[in-house]
Parts: sequence; C-alpha cells; structure tokens
Amino acid sequence: MASSQFQQFLNEATAPDPSGESHVGPDCLYGLYVSWAALNGLAPKSDQAFRAGMLRCGVDVRNSGLRMTGPAAADYILCSYPAVA
Repeated sequence: MASSQFQQFLNEATAPDPSGESHVGPDCLYGLYVSWAALNGLAPKSDQAFRAGMLRCGVDVRNSGLRMTGPAAADYILCSYPAVA
C-alpha cells in the first residue's frame, strides 16, 4: 500500500524527539510541511487537512514528540527567520 503524502512527510522531514526538549508545535510542524511540499513540487494541503492527516498518522500536533530534520528543516528555518543585516 502506498503511504500517504503526510506519512511520507513524517518519514522525510521529522524524527522522534524522545527528550521532549526540541519538539515542534502545531504551527512549526505545518510550516515544516509547507517547506517539504514545496521542495517536493507538491501543493500543500490546507492546515485543516494537514491536522486531520497528522491525526490519521497518529500524531498529536499539539504534543508531537517530533523534531525537524533534513532539507525541509533547513528550508523552513531559513524562510522563518529574517536575514540579520
């Protein structure tokens, strides 16, 4: 069975954060997803569809226990913080 776009996102752009010290919250997780989708040439789903997809994948976006990783993490971080002049 083919994995969903959301499961593919989780596999490629997140990793477990057992320490709980740097897990991403709902807004950052969606931003990471948008970056991942852009890097993969996909149109991102709405925030509501994303949250429903995460729920189907067993992820509570409010307490994800996940950290960012990979190229999407770098893209998200670079896009989220303005350049320091």
